[in-house]
Parts: sequence; structure tokens; C-alpha cells
Amino acid sequence: MDSLTQIVLGAAVGEAVLGRKIGNKAMIYGAIAGTIPDLDVMASHVTDTVSALEIHRGFTHSILFSVVFAPVYGWLVSRYERYKNVKGWSWLFFLAFVTHPLLDAHTTWGTQLFWPLDLRVAYKSIFVIDPLYTVPFLVFLIMTMFQKRSSKKRRQFNTWGLILSSVYLLLTLILKGVAFTKFEDALEQQNISYSDLDTRPSPLNTVLWTANVDTKDAYLVGHYSFFDSKPITFHRYPKHHEYIANIADNEKMRRMIKISKGWYTITKQDDDLFFNDLRFGTLSMNPDATNFVFQYKIQKDKQGHIQFEETPKDRNDAKQLLGELWTRVKGN
Repeated sequence: MDSLTQIVLGAAVGEAVLGRKIGNKAMIYGAIAGTIPDLDVMASHVTDTVSALEIHRGFTHSILFSVVFAPVYGWLVSRYERYKNVKGWSWLFFLAFVTHPLLDAHTTWGTQLFWPLDLRVAYKSIFVIDPLYTVPFLVFLIMTMFQKRSSKKRRQFNTWGLILSSVYLLLTLILKGVAFTKFEDALEQQNISYSDLDTRPSPLNTVLWTANVDTKDAYLVGHYSFFDSKPITFHRYPKHHEYIANIADNEKMRRMIKISKGWYTITKQDDDLFFNDLRFGTLSMNPDATNFVFQYKIQKDKQGHIQFEETPKDRNDAKQLLGELWTRVKGN
């Protein structure tokens, strides 16, 4: 999830653990702890694109990281804070650390919660930025902040924020199940043969859902809003995996394919090849859109070494997408 959401969650967790004993400092430390797992993004500055993608939401988003480093941070903070209970501080850091990846597991990218096992948990039930999750949670946190630490209302406000946000997460799983069934029914009614079906919410909401459908030579992409009145339409994206037939066994290419879970297309522009991660779609609702959210230019040197360079994003595309989303959310 986005940084603000993780800060709010971490602050609420910190308040629940030590708020009654140290007041708003519990929120501050909880907020800090809630952002620490995302420091793995710094890997992009010291390693190649493929390795950085593999590292992201890896070790720092695991239960093992929470178990090992919570006592370390707890001990360090207890050395200079007036509150000296190492156990209390350790619990604050552990719960702030572990709830971070538990929340991230609901997104499309998922998280390696059980690192070092090569298993990425991804429920794909919530977009990385979802105001319906974050805003009510933030409101309750602010209300909590202005209560005395001994106040009963302080605990109630914080508890309600945690409960409401958790219930919303459960609701997203239910909505995903309903949307998945709708896509299944549409594929059956249209006599479309497929080998796999993957669904995810569209940006900023859980009303409009997107499906990727794996067929022999192409992926089909469809959208469904709970306000739709017309049948679901699927649009075709050719795989063109044959474009990389001569480099498919390259180590970095194999790693990149693994990162995408096999949901990728290859496009050609002039003499350049691009690797498109289909799981995150495009920055447009247009069925012919090629501005993929995660697109990488494939670069090959004379020695046959492969590098991936992420293509830059156009801010105007993002602005246009917001308008298109709002129109499509209201139904077809």
C-alpha cells in the first residue's frame, strides 16, 4: 500500500500497544515502524532492475524480519526513551512490522510473507491506494490523537479505526469473489476457452474490477463494474512471446518472466522490444492502449547480456486515466 496508509496503520498499531503508557509517542514510533519495511525500494539505486524487483517486498516484508528485528529496535529505543520496557517496545515494532506486509498481501504485487520460501502472497483484492480504506482510518486516528492518553474515548476511536479498516479488507475479498464469478459466467456465455483467470480491482476503488484471461496466443482483458447493465466485453492483447524466442533462456529474462507470474506480453516499436507486465494493466481504459503501467525496454549488448529499463510515465496519461475510471465505474 501507499506510504500514507502504512503510516496510518503503523500509528494505530503503536497506539494500541503503548498509547496508554506513552501517549502520542506511540503513534510516532508506530508510524516510523510502519514505513521501515518499504526501505527495500532503495535497492533500485544500487542494483539492476530485475534484482530490485525481486528484492521489493521480500525479506523486509516477511514474518522472519519482524521476529528478528523487532527486539533489536525495541532495545535501541528503550536505551534513550524514558519508557524503558524493552518488551513493550519490541511488541510495538513487531506488530507494526508484521501488519505492514499483511496489508500489502491484499495488493496485486503481494509480499513474500514467508521468506525465504519462494512464495508471494497476493490476494489482489485492493489497489495500492484506496481512499475508502485510508480516509476513515485516518479520521479515527486524528480523533484519537486529540484525546488524553487515559481517556476511554481515545481507545475507542483507535479501536474503531482498526476494526473499520479490517472489515473493509474482508469486504474487498467478498467483492473480488463476486466479480470473479461474473467474469467466469461471461467467459462461459461467450464460449471463450481459457487456461487461467486473474482478477484485480481498478485504481482507487473496489467497484470496478479487471480480469486478465489466458488463452493460447493472447491475453484477454475485461472490466466489470457493479453498476454495469451490459455484458462484459473482452479485449485481445497478443502475447508475441515469439519475439523473445532467441533470448527466452537468458537468466534475466527467465527471472523477469517469473516476477510477472507469466502474465506478460512483448511489444515491438521500431527495432526495440518491450516487456509488459500485464498484471498492472495500462494507464488508459482504451482497449488499444499500449502505455502499460509497468513496461520495460529490453536492451541487449554485443556480448548478449540483457538489461531491462523501465519506460518513463507521462503524467497526462495518469490524469486522463482518472477521468476514464470515473466514467467506467458508473457502469457501461
